[in-house]
Amino acid sequence: MKTVCICGGGSLGHVVAGYLSAKKDIAVNILTQRPLQWKRELRISTPEGITLHGKLNIISDNPKETLHDASIILLCLPGYAIKSELIKIKPYVNKQTYVGSVFSSTGFFFEALELFNEDIPLWGFQRVPFIARTDVYGESAQLLGYKNSHNIAIERSDDKERFRTIIEELFDAPVHLLNNYYEASFTNSNPILHPSRLYALFKDWNKEIYYDHQFLFYEEWTDEASELLIELDNELFRVLAKLPVTSDYLVPILPYYESHDAESLTRKIRSIGGFKGIATPMIHSDKGWQPDLKSRYFQEDFMYGLRYIYQEAHRQSVAVPMIDMVYNWGIKIIGCR
Repeated sequence: MKTVCICGGGSLGHVVAGYLSAKKDIAVNILTQRPLQWKRELRISTPEGITLHGKLNIISDNPKETLHDASIILLCLPGYAIKSELIKIKPYVNKQTYVGSVFSSTGFFFEALELFNEDIPLWGFQRVPFIARTDVYGESAQLLGYKNSHNIAIERSDDKERFRTIIEELFDAPVHLLNNYYEASFTNSNPILHPSRLYALFKDWNKEIYYDHQFLFYEEWTDEASELLIELDNELFRVLAKLPVTSDYLVPILPYYESHDAESLTRKIRSIGGFKGIATPMIHSDKGWQPDLKSRYFQEDFMYGLRYIYQEAHRQSVAVPMIDMVYNWGIKIIGCR
C-alpha cells in the first residue's frame, strides 16, 4: 500500500484526500496547521450525485509523523505558503519521495529546485485535477468538476514513466508528461484568468467607491474581461517562444474554451457548470461592497502567478504591455508597491 501525504487543508486538499482515500488502496495522511478540526472520515460529493467516504490515516501538524513512510507528497497550498512548507518538510524527505504540487504556476518548481538536493524527485500538475469547494472544514467538500486528462512535469527522476503511470492510476484520467518544469509553471489558467477579470471589474476603484452587490465572478463575466484575457494570453505565448518548451504544450485560451472571439469566450465562461455560484472576493459593510484585497485571487494570482510571467518576460526582453499594465495595477492595489 502506498502512502500519500497531502500538505494543506484548502478545498483541493479536502477533495484530493477524500477522493484518493475513498477510491484507492492507499493510506492518505494530512499535514495541516489545524489537525484537531479534521475528522477521520472525509465526505466528498461528486457531480454524479455520489458521496465518497474517505478514511484518513494520520492527521497531524508534525511532518515527522505524516511523512514517515510517504512515497508521494502533494502540496495543496497557495503560492505564499509553498516556500515555508517546503522548508518544513525538507528534513523528512529522501530520494524515494516524490515531492509535488497540485498546481505549479504559483512558483512550486522555482522554489523546490533551489531548496532541495538534486536527488529529490519533484513533480507538479500544470492545472488542478479537480474543481473543488469545502463544505465543512475537515469533514466534507464538493468535487465540482473533473479534468479529462492531466499534464504533469517531473524533474530529477530516473523513472519518469513509472511515476506518470502511478499518477494516472490515482487520478483516473490520462496523464501526459511535459518536457520540463517550464511547461508546468507557465500556464494561461489562474495567473491570467483571475487578474483579467479583477482588472476589468476594479480598474477604476478606490477606497471611496462602494458597490451595491457582490459580483458573480464567472456568471457575470464581461466581454471586457474576455478581451483582456485574450491579450494576456497572446503576450504569454510571445514569452514562451523564448523558452525551451514545445510549441503545442499549452492550448491558447480561445480554442481551450472552444471559442473564437471575446463574445463567444464570455458566453462559454458564463456557462461552465463548475463555475456556477462562485462569487467575486469582496467585503461587505454598511456602506456596500468593496474588493477583498486579502483574498487569494489578489494575493496569489498577482504575487505568485502573474508575477512569474511578468519577470520572465522582462528577463527575455519581450514586450508585454498588457501584462505590465495588469500586473503593476494589481501590485499597487494590494499595497505591495
